[in-house]
Amino acid sequence: MKEGIHPEYRKVVFHDTSIDHYFVVGSTVQTKQTIEFEGKTYPYVTIEVSSESHPFYTGKQRVATQQGRIARFKDRFGMFK
Repeated sequence: MKEGIHPEYRKVVFHDTSIDHYFVVGSTVQTKQTIEFEGKTYPYVTIEVSSESHPFYTGKQRVATQQGRIARFKDRFGMFK
C-alpha cells in the first residue's frame, strides 16, 4: 500500500437521532466532534436513519400489493379496450 494517501480508519460513534440510538462502527468519516461513550472518547457523527430505525429493517415497511395496482389500472383504463 502506498503511504500517506489512505484516510485514517478508526472507531466512530454514530447517533441515530430519530430513535436516540448510539453505536460504534469502524469508519473513515472525517468529523471535528467527539463524544465520551462507554468510558472512551470517539469521533461523533449524527445520522437520521440507521438499520435500527429504517422501516425495511424493523419490519414496519408497508408493502404495496401488485394485485391492487393492477386492479386500479384496469379500473382507470379498462374502458379503452
